[in-house]
Amino acid sequence: MMNGNNRIDIKPGARVFVVQKQDQVNGKRTEGVVQKILTNSQTHPHGIKVMLESGIVGRVKEVVK
Repeated sequence: MMNGNNRIDIKPGARVFVVQKQDQVNGKRTEGVVQKILTNSQTHPHGIKVMLESGIVGRVKEVVK
């Protein structure tokens, strides 16, 4: 398993766990498949922001291999 802080580890089609903006306080994770990577920088301390195929936007906390 990889954390979601490095853009190079995340590709469209990858299965990931994200935390949505409204869930940052309680840390609730949502599983899904990456449709689009929204963060332009190579790294982000809170996780790379992605859009899942379901339309949910969140920061990647874990990449499932």
